[in-house]
Amino acid sequence: MKISEICNHLKARVLVGEDQLDNIIIGGGAADLMDDVLAAAAKGCVLLTGVTTEHVIQTAKIVQVGAIVIVRGKKIPQEVIELARSYNIALLVTQYSLFVACGRLYMNGIRGLDGSW
Repeated sequence: MKISEICNHLKARVLVGEDQLDNIIIGGGAADLMDDVLAAAAKGCVLLTGVTTEHVIQTAKIVQVGAIVIVRGKKIPQEVIELARSYNIALLVTQYSLFVACGRLYMNGIRGLDGSW
């Protein structure tokens, strides 16, 4: 699924990565504990989270996620946005809760890479 399609399904606003909307996302998952992301995420996946710190961007960089979606319409600090921009990581924000956002993506074909994440 393209990042642009994720934006459509989640009614998300693009904060970083307008030039990446045609990139393909291969799977996805949700976590607020970055240890869980390090253990389960894979290159090219979408990460849904409520975390709005630099730590989520740094973790995403290590794992090489394809995009990050911040849920619940949280305000994202400018330094976090700038870090995502410096790492060239697409950063989106949606008003949906984590539960609803995951469900919407699942119903439209995004799956965890192990079938559950």
